[in-house]
Amino acid sequence: MTPERADLEAAARLFRALATPARLQLLCLLEEGPATVSRLVERSGLSQPLVSQHLRTLRETGLVALTRSGREAVYALADTHVSHIVGDALSHAGEVQTPPG
Repeated sequence: MTPERADLEAAARLFRALATPARLQLLCLLEEGPATVSRLVERSGLSQPLVSQHLRTLRETGLVALTRSGREAVYALADTHVSHIVGDALSHAGEVQTPPG
């Protein structure tokens, strides 16, 4: 069965959202549990504007969910599929041998 074009395009958007080490790092941090932007800044070592920008991209692609707690934004993984995608990608990357250059 060949996937529909719309499904292929959605999957491509998902892979583009995962295409930066910073976003993968944020997703790994969120696997530990929901976190505020300031907590993610502290844990990632990234600047606040950069974390916010990456979280916006992850939210737009449905990888993370946002809830408000007073004035704070709390981010969490959208579902367990996200953990599986990131975990599988990291496992695969660890198995791939880089050819001698």
